[in-house]
Amino acid sequence: MAKNALQEQLLKAGLVDSKKAKKISKQSQHAKRTGDASNLEAKKALAEAQAKKIEKDQKLNQEKQQLLEEKMLIANVIQMIKQHQITETQGDVTYQFVDDAKIKKIYITQKLYDQIVAGHVVIARLEDDYALLPRPLADRINSKLEGFMVVSNDKSEVELAEDDPYAAYVIPDDLMW
Repeated sequence: MAKNALQEQLLKAGLVDSKKAKKISKQSQHAKRTGDASNLEAKKALAEAQAKKIEKDQKLNQEKQQLLEEKMLIANVIQMIKQHQITETQGDVTYQFVDDAKIKKIYITQKLYDQIVAGHVVIARLEDDYALLPRPLADRINSKLEGFMVVSNDKSEVELAEDDPYAAYVIPDDLMW
């Protein structure tokens, strides 16, 4: 007798004889025990799928790691700015600068104003506010991660156009409006 319902139905319909049904069942049992070629193909396909999954997981982990490192770098920069910012800035002199196409104004002391104009002090973005930093620290922060420096007066960065008709006229940096 056939072992499953499909074989019984095929036998009753006369499509398969009992010898052929036994032979097929023996072949299927033998294939299960020995691992037939179709099983090898399935195993290969499964191994390839696992390899692709591992590769995809590694890429995702790498991206997550990069995002985490970037967040840590930003947090470290913000911490450095908070720790080393110049705290005694309140004064009666205004310094105006451009940030994101908007003119911003901070009130500082005359000494800090002179240092900003000379390039010894830099204005950096600190979350929703601004902080004053010494030039060496600002250069270190800028080398790690750009985008925090708002005002950095450096005489070497100033470039004059060759055909500038007003090149001979020097405009003072501390011009008050």
